[in-house]
Amino acid sequence: MISPSFRRAPLALALLLAVSTVGLGACTSQSNAPAVTNTTPAPAAPTAGIDLAGIDKAVAPGDDFYAYANGLWQQKTEIPADRASTGVFYTVFEKAEKRLSDLVQSLQKQTPAAGSNERKIADYYAAYMDEAGIEAHGLRPIQTQLDSIDAISDSASLSHYLGSTLRADVDPINATNFYTENLLGLFVAAGLEDPSKNVGYLLQGGLGMPDRDYYLSPDKAMVANRDAYKTYIAAILTQAGVSDADKQAKAIFDLEMKIATAQASVIDTQNIHKANNPWPTADFSKLAPGIDWAAFFDAANLKSQTTLIAWQPEAIKQLSALVTSQPLQTWKDYLRFHTLNQCASLLPKAYADLRFGFYGTQLSGTTQQRDRWKRALAATNNALGDAIGQLYVKQYFPASSKAQVEAMVSNILAAFRAGVDQLTWMSPTTKTVAKQKAETMRVGVGYPDTWRNYSALEIKPDDALGNSIRAQAAEYAHQLGKLGKTPDRGEWWMTPQTVNAVNLPLQNAMNFPAAILEAPFFDPNADAAANYGAIGAVIGHEISHGFDNLGAEFDAEGRLHNWWTPEDAAHFKAAADKLVAQYNAYEALPGLHINGQQTLGENIADVSGLQAAYLAYHKSLDGKDAPVIDGLTGDQRFFLAFAQAWRSKMREAALRSQVIGNEHAPGQWRALTVRNIDAWYSTFGVKEGQKLYLAPEARVKIW
Repeated sequence: MISPSFRRAPLALALLLAVSTVGLGACTSQSNAPAVTNTTPAPAAPTAGIDLAGIDKAVAPGDDFYAYANGLWQQKTEIPADRASTGVFYTVFEKAEKRLSDLVQSLQKQTPAAGSNERKIADYYAAYMDEAGIEAHGLRPIQTQLDSIDAISDSASLSHYLGSTLRADVDPINATNFYTENLLGLFVAAGLEDPSKNVGYLLQGGLGMPDRDYYLSPDKAMVANRDAYKTYIAAILTQAGVSDADKQAKAIFDLEMKIATAQASVIDTQNIHKANNPWPTADFSKLAPGIDWAAFFDAANLKSQTTLIAWQPEAIKQLSALVTSQPLQTWKDYLRFHTLNQCASLLPKAYADLRFGFYGTQLSGTTQQRDRWKRALAATNNALGDAIGQLYVKQYFPASSKAQVEAMVSNILAAFRAGVDQLTWMSPTTKTVAKQKAETMRVGVGYPDTWRNYSALEIKPDDALGNSIRAQAAEYAHQLGKLGKTPDRGEWWMTPQTVNAVNLPLQNAMNFPAAILEAPFFDPNADAAANYGAIGAVIGHEISHGFDNLGAEFDAEGRLHNWWTPEDAAHFKAAADKLVAQYNAYEALPGLHINGQQTLGENIADVSGLQAAYLAYHKSLDGKDAPVIDGLTGDQRFFLAFAQAWRSKMREAALRSQVIGNEHAPGQWRALTVRNIDAWYSTFGVKEGQKLYLAPEARVKIW
């Protein structure tokens, strides 16, 4: 995946899906893809596709290529008050958001048939916008959950409740927005060693802040976040009428500190060989004593499963032990707070404002909450992503763009395979398997071949929180329905209106949603250099994820399989270690460096993907010289397009959050990938002694 966000995906998914997400829905539908009729005529002469006004020519490209490509843009750009960051991703997201709004607003003016997808979209949105109704409902929509928590009387009933709240907590809009406040989370996908059937993966959870480092880091900003979190817990409980809110808040926070301490680190979670732990469900009680697993699995509708994979086994053991070692009343208070916290955005305004004050302002520096219509649109999109997606691609994704991008994908895959052939260090055996994997990658452009069926999902026009709860339950039921079945190799893990892209190692597949196939990533009217430098590098990035430090563990069938000779593996590791050191040297904030090991997979994909896109661009010229446009050569436009695709401006709190917990380096440093590409040096006259100069032997070349 390519896009960073405030909350990161747990790296179990980062490995399995190259950091991807799942839409909230009900059942799989075997319907046909939409018929797309609109087309985009080709222009007489291509445009440069480069933002010339954003370039700062006072900066030498060899000293800071990001600042050279984006310096004037950086100086004049202001982060919107309701955002933690801005940049190209936000620009393209705004375009998609406006289109989605137009679609949903048009449905509000119609009278869609009862039970239709269009009616569900209209009703979900209307319910979210019904602020008066939400105020009038108060806490009634979650009173059943609160009563169930009050009724917990022993470890068995506690375990039953924990199982009943197990969810597949995946957000389809913010592709890295996967972390669960529930103690454990479930993910369903093909088996690691037997990809012929889907299995369940049990993942660590239980935290109200985005990452264990928010609890454990001595950094002064994290200390401040911890103090603010305790204050926030007490404020939510006070709003709910709890009399001893401060005392409860301290106990809840102390429990979460124990949960954070139990959790596996980001880097440990990336290690697939530490994660491949199939546990018979009958043995959970002895492997991870504490939780009454029979009660847990019964409530979670997992009692029919004979095996689950414990992704973070030590963490699961320690989390289970906490269920009996910590006071029952503390667990009940913890569960009550998290029920309120998870639902706060759809509770009366006082709760929503408190939540925004902590998660929006404190943790990301955002000073203004997003307009309610934008939040309503995002929530509707989360719950009914495929239903909206069908409307989106019919209206906004021309067949000509799909064909053009598919051709680019084919060219870049061919360039990648040719690059494998040219590797001098790789053995013929390893080359054969690598090329086979590249040749058999399944590529989805724009939208899936099949769509979710939402007929079983009940949506009411006056029950915003109930709609959200039912949508989450429907998604969980959808995931459970896949267990034990043959994986759908064509399944998409993003909606068409998502501004992102993804590689799926377990499917040996890639998805490029329609919404990212927009300028400046992709412009059908732009010269090839800009398109290959922007969306081409994205395509190359996703291809390369199949061969990064994580994806290279899987073969063409999506099976966990060591297809490397020892000598090839040693060379790969040596090159990867050089890239780790390169990124470790980047200081994002005073005293806070990027973690090269944590971001390694994304950095490998950036380097290899950019190289493949460059080779494919030159092949697309068919032996002809690239035109000079606006005074820029083809190679200059290619590299500038790449750097401008990563332009971003972040609030300090958001930047800190990304560096600490995200597997992506911030865009400013991803743009510096160019220093590993030989052609960049001659294109911009980069010389020894300049800040970004790397001697040829120091430039990282993996694929």
